[in-house]
Amino acid sequence: MNFEDKKLTCKECSKEFIWSAGEQQFYADKGLQNPPSRCPECRKKRKAKENVQKYTIICKECGKKGEVPFQPRDPNDILCAECWAKSRAKAAAQETTPSV
Repeated sequence: MNFEDKKLTCKECSKEFIWSAGEQQFYADKGLQNPPSRCPECRKKRKAKENVQKYTIICKECGKKGEVPFQPRDPNDILCAECWAKSRAKAAAQETTPSV
């Protein structure tokens, strides 16, 4: 099968990038059917994020298990992402509400 370089648009940064004939051959050899949706730079950034060590926590608000990308001082005295977002929204609402 003959492959030719193709222009694709990254779904992360919206920049155009070239999917080379060699990369297409590699995908075909591996049995991959979909072209890459991210440019090489965004793929690299995404992979780096996935390799970050995670620490298990128990949310002090709801009791759910969760993971954080930093080592907490006390894994039982921390909020999960959902409860943390709720607490931030509540704090922001209190800051914008004028006192009488």
